[in-house]
Amino acid sequence: MSKKEIVLGVTASIAAYKACEIIRSLKEEGFGVTVIMTEEAGEFITPLTLASLSRNKVYSRMFSDPEDWEIEHISLADKADLILIAPATANIIAKLACGLGDDLLCSCVLAAGAPVLIAPAMNFNMFRHKLTQENIAKLKKIGYKFIGPQKGKLADGRIGIGHLADVEEIVEEVKKILK
Repeated sequence: MSKKEIVLGVTASIAAYKACEIIRSLKEEGFGVTVIMTEEAGEFITPLTLASLSRNKVYSRMFSDPEDWEIEHISLADKADLILIAPATANIIAKLACGLGDDLLCSCVLAAGAPVLIAPAMNFNMFRHKLTQENIAKLKKIGYKFIGPQKGKLADGRIGIGHLADVEEIVEEVKKILK
């Protein structure tokens, strides 16, 4: 069996640092990993860190100057055996539920035929908000998979549902989907 390719979407959550652990664990399992990070995610973690761990270029801008001529959101979508968005903010979930393609990550998801696994991480009030729950239900209805969030200590110091699922659980779900 050839090596499976994961496109990892990293969004602007304090949990973005856990993308490092996710990349490392996926690589240890033999997966190839290419990262698309939202521009806002760069406020939490650097592209250099993610590139060093994944050993691949990190993509973040929809209209960057290409090194090789390619339409990045299409080529990344074509390369993906699975798209994993971890951490996924309420914002990215809402954009996907509305079918928006206003950034590289959303455009890649819209262009992909691969399964999509979303690992939310956000404040518990944002997670339980009726609109967020409706957006999650809408995405599940069209076949997107979700893992977590779980109860844990959040960025604001409170305990609640919104903590990113454990890295090991995320990787196990990736393996389950791709078996």
